[in-house]
Amino acid sequence: MEEEKVILVNEQDEQIGLMPKMEAHEKALLHRAFSVFIFNHKNELMLQQRALDKYHSPGLWTNTCCSHQRDGESNIEAGKRRLQEEMGFVTELKESISFIYKAPFDNGLTEHEYDHILLGKYEGEPIINENEVAHWKWMPLEDVRTDIKLNPQEYTAWFKVIFEKFYEHINVTTNESNSK
Repeated sequence: MEEEKVILVNEQDEQIGLMPKMEAHEKALLHRAFSVFIFNHKNELMLQQRALDKYHSPGLWTNTCCSHQRDGESNIEAGKRRLQEEMGFVTELKESISFIYKAPFDNGLTEHEYDHILLGKYEGEPIINENEVAHWKWMPLEDVRTDIKLNPQEYTAWFKVIFEKFYEHINVTTNESNSK
């Protein structure tokens, strides 16, 4: 099976090429990615714990799901595809903010991503893909924020970066949608 490719981009998120995922992470090249944040009616965030045999960040808690767009795939299409693959459900998603971050790992790989944040609502229980996800839970945003400060070692590097940059925006966005 051919290795999945990521979309290499410049700092304006313009596609400049394709590269195998592992090679892009080994070379720390900027590539397009997305992070899905799913909320319920109580404004709780669905978190996933990464499967224990993942090649990086195994067993750490993170946002509902995240991955890389495929060539020719929109951010929303990619988010829905990966949500189904990891969490076993699909819901409407909307684009929010995007930004660039870089997070090196102990194993020599580096996430250097132009990350698109996608928001959605869901009330059910996921049917997790155990090859991707060990566990899941709903958690109020303020509790996530507090727990990241108390137990940063239990969360993925990118989630800590995203959550810190994204917290005020996501809190405003979810409160606005709850008041409508």
